[in-house]
Amino acid sequence: MTETKFIGRGGQGAVIASQILAKVFFMMGKYPQCFSVFGGERRGAPVASFLRVDDKKILLKCEIKRADEMVYMAPDLVDEKEIEATLKPGGLILINNALTNNEFKPLRKFRLALVDALSISEGLGMGATINTAILGAYARANGGVPMEYLEQAIRDTVPAKVEQNVAAAKRAYERTLVVS
Repeated sequence: MTETKFIGRGGQGAVIASQILAKVFFMMGKYPQCFSVFGGERRGAPVASFLRVDDKKILLKCEIKRADEMVYMAPDLVDEKEIEATLKPGGLILINNALTNNEFKPLRKFRLALVDALSISEGLGMGATINTAILGAYARANGGVPMEYLEQAIRDTVPAKVEQNVAAAKRAYERTLVVS
């Protein structure tokens, strides 16, 4: 079983990102389980969304405590202590980040990937909603998510700016820096 945690802020699309990725894994014949944790806060408040994927039905109904992958949609929410405590050894960290990879040197013992999803989304007129860009980066960093499935899941899910969202995923896939 692979367990992925998305960490972001309200309005960035963390919940929708995990739902789109769940659809991708379902298309691949896997069993996904997706759920989110957030309060009644407004845009900008921290949000966590979780995704489990397995080859067989998932019976667990609890929060993910030790993730295989962590996707940070807001770089200011990256917490090295949390990562050390909750990411499995050799796990993947994907960070939406416009800074250099030197900012995250202590995290290189994990698989680390960086993408400036915000500039990609803004460049396509989508503002701060970076969910499809981060998923393109995830496909590149994970290595096991076919882009054609991701494109189809985006087309099936997003209600507006469909072509911009598909373009964001493709651009992020191309621009993702896999550091370690």
